Amino acid sequence: MTSDIQHPTRRALVRFGAVLGTAALAPSLGACVADGLVTGTAAGPERQSALDVSPVLLVATTRKPVGNPPKSPYFSSERGRGLSFAEVRVSPPDRSLIGKVSSVVTGDWGIGAVPKVESGAGAADAFAQAAFGRDVLIYVHGYRESFESAAVSAARLSDGIRFRGASALFTWPSAAATFDYGYDRESALWSRDAFEDLLKALTSSPSGGRVNIVAHSMGTLLTLETLRMLRAEAGEAAMARIGAVVLAAPDIDIDLFTTSVSRLGPDVSKLTVISSTNDRALELSSTIAGGVVRAGAADRERLEALGVRVADASDYGGGLINHDLFLSNPEVQAVVKRAISRGTGA
Repeated sequence: MTSDIQHPTRRALVRFGAVLGTAALAPSLGACVADGLVTGTAAGPERQSALDVSPVLLVATTRKPVGNPPKSPYFSSERGRGLSFAEVRVSPPDRSLIGKVSSVVTGDWGIGAVPKVESGAGAADAFAQAAFGRDVLIYVHGYRESFESAAVSAARLSDGIRFRGASALFTWPSAAATFDYGYDRESALWSRDAFEDLLKALTSSPSGGRVNIVAHSMGTLLTLETLRMLRAEAGEAAMARIGAVVLAAPDIDIDLFTTSVSRLGPDVSKLTVISSTNDRALELSSTIAGGVVRAGAADRERLEALGVRVADASDYGGGLINHDLFLSNPEVQAVVKRAISRGTGA
């Protein structure tokens, strides 16, 4: 990485925050995004997600807990002391016609309650025990996210792809502020050890479930670095329990991405990259980082040469940003669903 990312210009960050603060308008499309292996039409209606039936989100975080007992906003932007675990009660959206209309204004998923928080050495094992016997989908968020916004995105993702296992969130201490890109990046990297501890607990559990990860934007840097560590320290047995790893709009220097991917060896086949050459947020991130292209905005051929699967969403975004299509576009969500199906052997 160039040193420019440590000292981004105020003008670039203003533009960056303006882009991320603008609502994307992503209409439904008639055909699925090709991921290099499968094409076709969008899948029809499916049964409820497990989260919709039992609205509990498993949360692992390196954020500092708020209050004892927990109180809103439950986890702050400050760095905590190691890993914390909580079973978060989330509120599902109103599925009625009136509810769907009102959700445009009021939002959909929400946080209902956080009964208790467990911090310290036992947090990772407590998470693994809560997920015991089930496949797990862990969402890792990106830059400028609060705990609440990250939890809502995790719920939207899991429900959107009708995931049938345990829905989870790994949330690191983002400042959730436009001018704190550097703080966010350092906080993400600081969280690697805690994320590795969580993955070690899950992959060593005798439950047999697969661990699937969907990481977005800056969260993809944390995810790749942690998987490198996991493979080096826990070996092939741990990596065998990792199912799909979907990197949505990865905000990573393409040179760093290339090096990180090469260290994964044969496990690179687990990776699916959702890219877009017209992602405005990544375009501005590249400006902050000294002009080096981000992996999420790289040409498809360049990414495929590294051995990863690629879903090029360049022609499928109908909004102003095209940075979070995996949350808003059914066809891109279908790519995530197929990747997880492959990863779990379904």
